[in-house]
Amino acid sequence: MKRRVLLLAGLLATSTMSASTENFDAVPPGKLPPNWLGTKTGPGAPQWTVEKDATAPSGGQLLKQSGVATFPICLKTDTKIRDGFVEVKFKALAGKEDQAGGVVWRAQDANNYFIARANALEDNLHIYRTVGGRRIQFDGVDLKVTGGTWHTLRVEFHGPQFTVYFDGRKVLAAHDDTFNAAGMTGVWTKADSVTVFDDFSCGSD
Repeated sequence: MKRRVLLLAGLLATSTMSASTENFDAVPPGKLPPNWLGTKTGPGAPQWTVEKDATAPSGGQLLKQSGVATFPICLKTDTKIRDGFVEVKFKALAGKEDQAGGVVWRAQDANNYFIARANALEDNLHIYRTVGGRRIQFDGVDLKVTGGTWHTLRVEFHGPQFTVYFDGRKVLAAHDDTFNAAGMTGVWTKADSVTVFDDFSCGSD
């Protein structure tokens, strides 16, 4: 029994050590944190910046996307995770075409990755693979996504199995084996969505 307890403690310590969190509070406004790349899938001009905001869950700053592109994406370039989790708090502020926020995992580059996103205009949560810049949905669920409200989106990924949580509730279990290699994590929006993010975390098993 003692050996099992010690083994479990060791596993938990390893898991904790492999996780990282970014709350954007130490980043100069107007910039991005080190090892983050603000980019896009498809044409357009995304605008990824850290901004001061007293409503940010973690404190006084957050990450904001205020440009327009097909799919704005911001990648944490120092992550390389195959099996683990990615989680973020997000709030959709505006957008006539879309009001979306999402998380990315196993990203090989800005054109190849998995994405789970929630949309406040459509009241749904979809999960996609993006291959060569082309987004393909392979599962989804209808649920209420309130604009102007902070939500938490989390994906746990293990091999081809993905479990999606929205505001702490399991809402979707999906399967896809397009990308099996470790990759980057990050956040994502669509079109003219003005979306803010905070308390981004990710980790490997």
